[in-house]
Amino acid sequence: MLSPLFIGTDTGVQRFTKGNKSPILMIGSGVIAERILAALEQYHGSDYGVVHSKLDSISPGSVMKEWNQITDTFGEEGIKKVVIAMDNPRTQLPIEALLSLRASGIPVVDAASFYEEISGRVPVEFLRPSDLIFGEGFRRSKLIYITKRAMDLCFSILGLILSLPFFLILPILIKLDSKGPVFYRQERVGWYGRTFNIIKFRTMVDKAEAVSGPVWAECNDPRITRLGRFMRRYRLDELPQLINILTGKMSFVGPRPERPVFVQQLREKIPFYSLRFTVKPGLTGWAQIRFQYSSTLQESQEKFGHDLYYIKHSSPLFDLAIITDTIRVVLMGFGAK
Repeated sequence: MLSPLFIGTDTGVQRFTKGNKSPILMIGSGVIAERILAALEQYHGSDYGVVHSKLDSISPGSVMKEWNQITDTFGEEGIKKVVIAMDNPRTQLPIEALLSLRASGIPVVDAASFYEEISGRVPVEFLRPSDLIFGEGFRRSKLIYITKRAMDLCFSILGLILSLPFFLILPILIKLDSKGPVFYRQERVGWYGRTFNIIKFRTMVDKAEAVSGPVWAECNDPRITRLGRFMRRYRLDELPQLINILTGKMSFVGPRPERPVFVQQLREKIPFYSLRFTVKPGLTGWAQIRFQYSSTLQESQEKFGHDLYYIKHSSPLFDLAIITDTIRVVLMGFGAK
């Protein structure tokens, strides 16, 4: 069995297994490597399991000797992938050895790509611009755009037809439950940063922000009415947004549209946040089914990592998978709070 090793001053090697068949080596021992280790623990659905967790330092002069010992065991161990997870990109690597492995068919991947693979989100916290510029993803074509728009039209029309009984019943129940208008309108930021008004069935008390001003919604927000809590649980309050999808202001699947006041704050704090506006906002999305609620900056960054994953890998098939999962989530009563 191989022991994890430091290579140079801030690099280490750790061994992982995919099931019991595909061991993986990760080179790195800094913050990025630690976050990948944490992700492996957090995302239990990952196929990878940590075999070694202890790191033993070695002198820089013995780097190649130790690396050769490791590469000599690749055939015995059946190692199929090498993950580069270093904090300092200038750290010297055994380039010739890595090129040899790459030429022999063993993938050598960066930390950001591996993190995406195991977590389903882009690691915004340690992402470099080059990872986005030179990495895969962001495929856009006229065919994809036309297909997505056709899906939006079909699903929004079908949704409006099927939800007609709710449009007749819910306004009456809302009026009986609390004072105030039936519908709730609010300005949001959409495609290419253009603002538009969303419309939803009202779930909070009337003029909820008259005193407090714009604030993050809370999980058990006291401003939510009794009926509103039920509607949010099954996302019935979102039904009027089908009209925005029909008119092209939103898509069925995409990042949730955010309020301008919060967009300004998040743009200043979260790297690459403006990429959110390169696609239409959605009624549901990858972030909604993977990370349903955020009320702090840290949670917003976590959620944006899922949004960015969707933006990178957006496709009609991915949209269908998200819609299917959303239906399952809603039917089980775990809708957005």
